[in-house]
Amino acid sequence: MTRKLMEGSEAMAEAAVMAGCRFFAGYPMTPFTELLESFAKQLPAVDGVSINAESEIEAIGMAWGALATGARAATGSTGQGLALMQESLSEITRSELPLVYFNMARGQYDYYQATRGGGHGDYRHLVLAPIDVHEAVELTQLAFDLADRWRNPVQIYGDYLLAHTCEAVEVKRIEFPPLPKKHWAVDGSLGGTGKSRNINPIGMTKGTKGIDPEGFWLRLQAKHDAMQESEARFESEHCEDAELVVVAFGTMARFARYVVRELRNEGVRVGYFRPITLWPYPSAALKKAARGARRVAVLEQNAGQMIDDVRLSILGDAPVVSIGGISSDEAGFGIGPIFDTSIIRERIERGLGAEGNHS
Repeated sequence: MTRKLMEGSEAMAEAAVMAGCRFFAGYPMTPFTELLESFAKQLPAVDGVSINAESEIEAIGMAWGALATGARAATGSTGQGLALMQESLSEITRSELPLVYFNMARGQYDYYQATRGGGHGDYRHLVLAPIDVHEAVELTQLAFDLADRWRNPVQIYGDYLLAHTCEAVEVKRIEFPPLPKKHWAVDGSLGGTGKSRNINPIGMTKGTKGIDPEGFWLRLQAKHDAMQESEARFESEHCEDAELVVVAFGTMARFARYVVRELRNEGVRVGYFRPITLWPYPSAALKKAARGARRVAVLEQNAGQMIDDVRLSILGDAPVVSIGGISSDEAGFGIGPIFDTSIIRERIERGLGAEGNHS
């Protein structure tokens, strides 16, 4: 294969199709609309189905049905649309269905939603935050593998820049270890023989009278604990001797990394840390990266959300400074002046100077 110029939405849809996704449903809302359009163009060519649903609630319901048959299926929206899906997202988690869903967010204001959720009960989702289109292609394929491997939803946290930026990319298949067979899938193969399968979110076991809620919850807790232990991912640079470690995620991190590299070339002892997984958060890696730093600076495009996880990771080893903030365009799509590298540089230098809000 050769590289070709592709918009992020097109590249992610192609990566999903290459990973075996054969059903997608969504309701148009910018900047998610282009992803839905890309699936609508690509899925019919592989005998797949893409549906423009009546609403986000219908979209996730359709994806739920496709998942239950054992198909690789996905949905998505912006944060506003995902807010409507929260009940189903929590129920799908307890039903142990391998949903992949995309948040093409309007900035970075959905961090709490992505990592804490708004559904009911104890549940967790793996959350992957690509830095650029190249990584989005890889993480999209990884998301489908992780969803099937853990039988748990996985979110791709993107944004307007990721959806609309064009880059020269090669969408090539990633080979993963073999997955367990989907013996749980309600695929019609057993008919009405009494051996039919039952997918439900309350822990009901076929052939057993009643339910065991506590046992069911404890089993899910053990799975989510194992996910937290084994799936944290991160990227870091120049942290070994850094006086200041800058923490950023998603496309914001791409600009932060550029500025850190510039400052390093000028002899400034500044480091860079990026969580690739927003959940599980790579807390141990961040604590190690910040060891010896005088200060940790959090650059995020919101009023302060990821900074809570940074504080929990550092546990008082160093002051934590916010150098981010609310920054948007007039349309509310999240392309604010905070992405200007000169502004980022100024804020990092301010962090080095100990100004800002400390914890």
